Amino acid sequence: MAEIELKTAPADFCFPSANQTRHCFTRYIEYHKCLKAKGEDAADCQKFARYYRSLCPLEWIEKWNEQKESGTFPAPL
Repeated sequence: MAEIELKTAPADFCFPSANQTRHCFTRYIEYHKCLKAKGEDAADCQKFARYYRSLCPLEWIEKWNEQKESGTFPAPL
């Protein structure tokens, strides 16, 4: 059986508290800005995807994706 390695985003001293809400949101934005700058197939962007997916609740991601699609996302991407 293959061994599965689980990882989360590395510690970031810009977000020192236990509340990781801002860290989650920032990583989501970084991912989408990276895609915009480097294209959909950019491997460099995948680390940001892993980070926000490990930090953010699925409900938030779904809501942000819907907002992004409808043009109502509350931050510039």
